[in-house]
Amino acid sequence: MNKSNLFFTVLLAVSAVLFTLGVIKKVRHSRGNAAGGKKVIAVIPKGTINMWWDVVRQGAVQAGEKYGVEIRWNGPEVETDREKQIQAVRDALVQNVDAVVLGPNDFKALVRPIEEVHEKGIPCVIIDSAADTDIYDAFAATDNIAGGADAARLLGNALGGQGSVLLIKYVPNSASTDGRAQGFRETLQKEFPGITILAEDYTDGTVEGARQKTGDLLTRFPETNGVFAVNQPSAVGAYKAIQAQGKAGTIKYVGFDSDSLLVQAIEDGSCVGLIVQDPLQIGFIGVETAVKLLNGETPPRDIPVPSMVVTIENLAEKKQTHAAALGL
Repeated sequence: MNKSNLFFTVLLAVSAVLFTLGVIKKVRHSRGNAAGGKKVIAVIPKGTINMWWDVVRQGAVQAGEKYGVEIRWNGPEVETDREKQIQAVRDALVQNVDAVVLGPNDFKALVRPIEEVHEKGIPCVIIDSAADTDIYDAFAATDNIAGGADAARLLGNALGGQGSVLLIKYVPNSASTDGRAQGFRETLQKEFPGITILAEDYTDGTVEGARQKTGDLLTRFPETNGVFAVNQPSAVGAYKAIQAQGKAGTIKYVGFDSDSLLVQAIEDGSCVGLIVQDPLQIGFIGVETAVKLLNGETPPRDIPVPSMVVTIENLAEKKQTHAAALGL
């Protein structure tokens, strides 16, 4: 071998070694775990502009600080954007996160992305709303059917067991809110046979869409004397429609989730009560459970997070103990 060929052979060998070391370094860096770096947990909400999900984020951040992990918060702006949430899951996998905490915004559409997390061997904790699969590691959520039943009892008792009501739903294939509607419907039928559901319909997932939908139904059914709405944007929009028609306090109203507007409605007698989840706890427990899985522990597969019935009788107390859950 002449000197020229030897030089190029050595050069190629050195280049190959340097390239390999660079790749290894990049892979280790991407996991965020080199030299004792923090574990990285992707927290992917249904939507990022909803106040309720911002409280979930606060809970996730608190858990991240407690357990020394990095939280990467990423998801669609609106809860109806299934494609963007699917992309957020796949982005997390490309980033080689250590665990995923996901609130699926569609019961069917998020199945394949959850399977992809499983195929990567990454722990996956589902929060708030189920998906049509059982290959996740844990599920932390409110008992939504029970919450819907509580709403039916609030409204049924306020109406004295007689009346005609509207059921304002959210969007199709949202398992959590569909569960609330189911619990409401079944409990009215069983415990309040004198109450008729005049109509039930989905909104477009926004406050304005819920306001318009509820307003249209109130115009179509002027005999309505009760309304139940299944989550924060639906509840706020429905209440605004009732206000716009001058029927606040006349129509018996119950909402699921909370908002400062709805808290004020309880105080002035325009809202019978609210079924309130604890989004701070849901976010915290989701991350905490992911950390346990990463540490080799075996947490419960199903983790119920209790909801609360909030009425004028206990509102002052709940303001002190659960201000974040009330949206205050």
